[in-house]
Amino acid sequence: MAKSSRKSTSTKSASSEQPARTAYFNRELSWLAFNRRVLEQAQSNRHPLLERVMFLSIVSSNLDEFFEIRVAGLMQQVDSGISETSIDGLSPQEQLRRIHAIATSLVSDQCDCWQQQVVPALAKENIFIRSTNDLTRSELSWVRTYFEEQVYPVLTPLALDQSHPFPQLGNKTLNIAVSLDNPDTPEDEQLIAILPVPRILPRLVALAPAKSGAQRYVFLSDIIKICAGELFPGYKVNGAYAFRITRNSDLYIEEEETENLLQKIEEELLNLRRGAAVRLEIEADVCDSIFHKLCEQLELSQDYVYRLRGPLNPVRLMSLLDIDRPDLKYAPFVPVNTSVLRDTSKIFSTIRRQDVMLHHPYDAFTPVVDFVEHAARDPKVFAIKQTLYRTSGDSPIVRALIEASRIGKQVTALVELKARFDEANNIQWARQLEEAGVHVVYGLVGHKTHCKLCLVVRREGKRMKHYAHMGTGNYNPKTAKLYTDLSCFTSKAKITNEVAHVFNTLTGFGRSPTFRHLLVAPFNLHRRINELIAQEARNAVAGKPARIIAKMNSLVDKTTIDSLYAASQAGVKIYLIIRGICCLVPGVKGLSENIRVRSVVGRFLEHARIFYFQSSTRAKPLIYAGSADWMTRNFVRRIEVLFPVDDPDARRWIMKELLPTERKDNENSRMLHANGSYLPPPKSESELGFSLHDYFIASALKRADDVKQADDALDLPTANP
Repeated sequence: MAKSSRKSTSTKSASSEQPARTAYFNRELSWLAFNRRVLEQAQSNRHPLLERVMFLSIVSSNLDEFFEIRVAGLMQQVDSGISETSIDGLSPQEQLRRIHAIATSLVSDQCDCWQQQVVPALAKENIFIRSTNDLTRSELSWVRTYFEEQVYPVLTPLALDQSHPFPQLGNKTLNIAVSLDNPDTPEDEQLIAILPVPRILPRLVALAPAKSGAQRYVFLSDIIKICAGELFPGYKVNGAYAFRITRNSDLYIEEEETENLLQKIEEELLNLRRGAAVRLEIEADVCDSIFHKLCEQLELSQDYVYRLRGPLNPVRLMSLLDIDRPDLKYAPFVPVNTSVLRDTSKIFSTIRRQDVMLHHPYDAFTPVVDFVEHAARDPKVFAIKQTLYRTSGDSPIVRALIEASRIGKQVTALVELKARFDEANNIQWARQLEEAGVHVVYGLVGHKTHCKLCLVVRREGKRMKHYAHMGTGNYNPKTAKLYTDLSCFTSKAKITNEVAHVFNTLTGFGRSPTFRHLLVAPFNLHRRINELIAQEARNAVAGKPARIIAKMNSLVDKTTIDSLYAASQAGVKIYLIIRGICCLVPGVKGLSENIRVRSVVGRFLEHARIFYFQSSTRAKPLIYAGSADWMTRNFVRRIEVLFPVDDPDARRWIMKELLPTERKDNENSRMLHANGSYLPPPKSESELGFSLHDYFIASALKRADDVKQADDALDLPTANP
C-alpha cells in the first residue's frame, strides 16, 4: 500500500462532514456495535468469571479480523482514490475516521474491564496476574531463571541503524521495542532494537506454584522487559515497550487469469506476512522516539495507532480457561444424541421414512458424522458428494470421504480454498483428498462455495436413491458444539434431485440452472426472497394475515432492506433476529414502524439462518433454512442454498418453540433502536430472566433423560452422548 493511504484521515472537522440522516446504518459501524455487545458479555457478572475472560478474547479476535479485512479494504480505497460512498453515504475517509473513534473507545473499555473488573475478581479466587511492580523478590528470581532457560535462547535482537534496516515483522506477532544508550558514546545518542517474540512461547506464564495454593501468572512481555538488559551487554536500557502490528490479510486473486487456483492461493498466503500495516497496538507509556520511529517505518498515521493500558493481545488470555476451576466456568454440557438416527444400522431406512431435523449444539453433531461414515462403508452406496467450507483439523468427515474413495466409491468434494483464514487448512485437506482419489473441485469461478450440502447415492433394488444432508453450519464437529445451527436429513426426491443439480452445476457447466424448491445463489435466491417479501406486502394490503420472521447473522443488502421497508409500510409485521451487522433502521414512522430487530449474543454463537413467510401464495406458511445471510455477497458472489422445511414436526417445532423462544429471551438479547443503540428488551420488575441457551440446554437434557428411561424400560442400550 502506498504511503499516502496511511496519512491522517482527519483533515476536516467531523461536524462539517456529517452526512444527512439516511435510512441505513453503516455496515462497518454496525459490526463494531456487534463487538460492543460481545464486550458487554465480558462486563456482565451473569457469566462465570473465566467465561468472561473468553469473551474478552473474542472481542480481540474479532477486531483483528476486522482490521485485517475491512479496515484494510477501506485504506486501499483511499489509496486508490476511490470515493464511492457506503450505503449510508459515508466516504471511505469518513468511515475510517469514525472507525478509529469507536474502536478507540471499545479497546479502552476492554482494557478497563480487564484491569478493573476481571483481574481483581480473579485475585479473589486466588488467581493472581502479576505486574512487574507486584513481583516479590523470590518471584523476580524465578522470572530471571525462566528467562535464561526458556526465553533467552529463542530471542534474536534486531538493531536498527544504518546497516540494519527495519525488519519485516509478522502479522499479529508480539514484539518488544527497546530504547538503549551506549555509555561509551559522548553524545546523547539513543539506539533502538527490536525483539520479535516467537509465537511458540506462551504469552501468559504460570509462576512456580505457591505454598498457599495460589495460582500466579505473569505476562511474557513483562518478563522480557525485566530481563532485556541481558540481551544488550554494555548498553543501558532506558525502556522496553511491547507492540503488535496488524497487516492487510485479504487475498486478491484474479481467478479467471489463474491456471492453478490451489497453487496461486498458496503463493498468496506466503505474501500475507508482507501485507501493508493497517494497525499498530502499543503500550500507552511508550517513549516518543520509539513511537514516532514505528509510525514512520510502518507508514502509519496516529489514526491507525492504539495505545493500550492492558494486554496487547487478549486473544492469548484464552489460556486461562485451562485452569482447573469448574466453579468459574459454565456448567458442562454434552450435546445429546436422542434423534431417531442414533441407530446407525437403520440410518438410511429412517431417513427414507421421514425427514429428520437436528438443533445443534443441543443435539449432537454425531448423526451428521455417522451419515457420512455409514455411507462410506455401506456397499450399496455408489457415490458421495460433499461441500467443505470449514472443517476441523482432524476431520472425521474428511477421513470418511478418503475411506470411501479408497474402497472404490465415486467421491466428489467441493473444497472452498478461499474460506477466510482457513485457506491453508483447506489446501491441506484438498491435497489429502486428491491423493486418495477423490474428485476435488473448487466451485464456480468468482464465487465462494458456502452452502452446506452432502448427497449420498445408494442403490436400492434396481434404482438409485438419493439421500441428502442440508445444514446452516459447517461440517465441523468442534464448532458444532459452540454454534447454534440446524441440520436436515431428507430423501424426498423433489429436494434431493435439486441438491444433485446443485452439485452438477458446480462441477460441470450450467449457466442458467432451474430450481423449483431450493433457493440457490447466485441463480434464484435474491429474486425469490424479494418476491416473497413483496407477496407478504400484497397480502397485507388485501387485508390478509402478513408476517415475516427472519433469523440471520447479517442484513446488508440494500435491495432487500428496501423491500422490507415497503412491506412494513404496507402493514406487514416484520421481526428480525440478527446477531451481527444490521444496516436496516427499525421503528421509524412512515418507513419501518412495523419492523423490530433483536440481536442475541451469549454462551453459544447464534448461527442458524431461518426465514418464515406467513401467507405466501400457499395455504401454509413458507419456512426456509440454510447457509445464506441477506448480504450482497451471499446473493451474488457465493454459492448458497436455502431449503424448505416441509416436515410437519419440524415446522411445528420452529413455529411453536424455536422462534418464540428466541423472542422471549431477555438476558442475551438487545433490541436495535432507530438511533443505532442496542438496549435490553423492556422487562418488568417482577419478570424473571430468561435465557434461550439455558432453556434449550434444559430441554435437551430432559429429552436425554426421557430416552434413557424409555430404553431402561425396554432394557435397551442407552442413547449415546
